[in-house]
Formats: sequence, C-alpha cells, structure tokens
Amino acid sequence: QVLLVESGGGLVQAGGSLRLSCLASGRTNSISGLGWFRQAPGKEREFVAVIHWSRGITTYADSVKGRFTISRDNAKNTVYLQMNSLKPEDTAVYYCANSKFAIMYMAISAYDYWGQGTQVTVSS
Repeated sequence: QVLLVESGGGLVQAGGSLRLSCLASGRTNSISGLGWFRQAPGKEREFVAVIHWSRGITTYADSVKGRFTISRDNAKNTVYLQMNSLKPEDTAVYYCANSKFAIMYMAISAYDYWGQGTQVTVSS
C-alpha cells in the first residue's frame, strides 16, 4: 500500500501562485508514477498532471499547460505541483494519486491509492 498526504493548499487571488506537495510513504519502492487530480464542487474529478517516477516524463491536462508544473524529489518521496497564473476556475480540491501502471494514463481508473485532498481556492 502507498500512503499519500497532500499539503500546500489555501486561498489565493487570481494571478497568484501556490505549490502543492504530496508525501508518499509505505511501499514507495512500488511507485511508478504519481499524478494530481482535482474536483470542483458539483463536477467530476479530473486529471491535472502526472510524472513518471524514475524517468521524470510529465503529462498535463490542456487546461493547465504552461501554468502548472509537476516535479518530484525521489529522495524525499515527494511530488510537487507548482501552480502559477491561477484562475478562479482552478478552484477545487486537489488530490494526489498513485499510478497502477508503468505507463502514465489520465484516466482515474489507472490510479489506485489516493490522498485525502487539499483545498485550493482562487478568488477573482
């Protein structure tokens, strides 16, 4: 089992920045990739970004390309999501998730372990 704990959420004005962190513990030697998802009120959970744990290859949702950057620190078992130029529509609970596969997918079904989420609120 992989345990994931997110932190770094908060309230920020539009145009501002936040950096989310996700600390992994447990069977960290089984991690092939960690992703970020988000869920806004009344909406389905959606893919944001994912990073391959060993190769560092990244994939982003079109809605965040050029504004968000996913990175990882393997020694600290931590994945980050740097969010710049935030918009009110980025408001959501952000979740970290463990990929079940060695190939990184955007589908929620490709992820098995999830964190509890961290709230990001962007005011206009």
